Amino acid sequence: MLRGLYDKIIKLSESRHALPTLAAVSFAESSFFPIPPDVVLVPMALAQPQKARLYALVCTIASVLGGILGYAIGALLYDSVGQQLLALLGLSESFPQAACYLREYGAEIIMIKGATPIPFKLLTITAGFIGMALVPFILASVVSRTISFMLVGVLFRLFGAPIKRFIDKYLGWVTAGFVVLVVGGFILATMLSGGSDEAADKCAAATMVANISTGFEITA
Repeated sequence: MLRGLYDKIIKLSESRHALPTLAAVSFAESSFFPIPPDVVLVPMALAQPQKARLYALVCTIASVLGGILGYAIGALLYDSVGQQLLALLGLSESFPQAACYLREYGAEIIMIKGATPIPFKLLTITAGFIGMALVPFILASVVSRTISFMLVGVLFRLFGAPIKRFIDKYLGWVTAGFVVLVVGGFILATMLSGGSDEAADKCAAATMVANISTGFEITA
């Protein structure tokens, strides 16, 4: 199954639908789609290393634009769309903590957390809900998505051919290693996210969001 999916994406990367598909997945993932664009970006970068930076740039731009849609959902449509969307994605329980961290740390959380396995869509919708200033949100999203995607583009542009040969041979082991790195990165980013212990404890203990009309209040 894994090999079949990998081969299909490799073929897709060589078709005229490659860039539109990558852009669509990147855009949608920032607001409502559950599958991260890395699933498409990495195999495409492997198949066409000379285009890896272009793929990463498309991914970055589309993801930031999708993040603005997520922001709009949180700001304008949270009651009618946002709540149901978060519930469908299994992110409802994480929402109060995300709101707390964004209130406490602002754009810093977008830049740091957005470059980790924490769902970017959770941050975008939450940022809109709490009324985070739009310009800092967009700038932080650019930094976050650039770290996430352009680094991939540069690495695969430099080392694409050798990496592709290795993955073609050891796809299963590479996948397992990627999972380990993702989990480790999540833990490390959480430890290094900064801020006071009091604020971290406050957000970790958050269990509900109240007083929506005035913005935000956490009850532990």
